[in-house]
Amino acid sequence: MILRSQGMMVSVLLLAAALSGCTTTKGAASRGIFSSKPSASAAFITALQGGIVGRSGVSLSDSNKQRALEAEYRALEGAAVGQPVVWSGKDVTGKVVAAAPYQVGSQNCRQYTHTLTVDGKETVARGAACRNQDGSWSPLG
Repeated sequence: MILRSQGMMVSVLLLAAALSGCTTTKGAASRGIFSSKPSASAAFITALQGGIVGRSGVSLSDSNKQRALEAEYRALEGAAVGQPVVWSGKDVTGKVVAAAPYQVGSQNCRQYTHTLTVDGKETVARGAACRNQDGSWSPLG
């Protein structure tokens, strides 16, 4: 019985030693297009160049614009096809829905819509963006 326990202990120690070499990476390089919680850094938001919300014709405060752009980034980077990324601010709500990714050259791109509701009135903006090597997204057109 003691010999069996020692053999089991050796197996457990060998397994622990093998697993100790495993690591996880939590950087942008490890995130895929469908990651669950991408980091929406200021640089990535800036790269959207105002996003499609900036071309919607709807006037937003700076804080609402920031929320809208972060929702666009999150939809492009991590949302499943058709899954809405919803946001709300003072007197405005928004919903961003990204379509299936497609390739343009070596870049992943996605079409998406951004629905804004202000005072009960909906405005829908449509556009597309492509993912850059640094993880940011640049709008097309």
